[in-house]
Amino acid sequence: MSAKDEASILRRLKSIEGHVRGVSRMVEEDQYCIDIVNQIGAVQRALGKVSELVLDRHLHTCATTAIRGDNPSDRERVIEEILDVFKSSGRR
Repeated sequence: MSAKDEASILRRLKSIEGHVRGVSRMVEEDQYCIDIVNQIGAVQRALGKVSELVLDRHLHTCATTAIRGDNPSDRERVIEEILDVFKSSGRR
């Protein structure tokens, strides 16, 4: 992963971390439940975006290298990993 991509992902994760702390405060302060649920949804969407960015990097680097490589077991491993990600996320 390039330093630029890594920095962008880490920035997003730190922002999400702060957002989660804010949701915790909302719970501690007994704020309106729907407001809390909405903030949790925002955190989930932000994590989804980070996941997309990491998967994009994986597909453009690790997976591409394995698929273009000479080792058939590496190709199969990478394909299985990607399929597993989609299966575990409910996307098919």
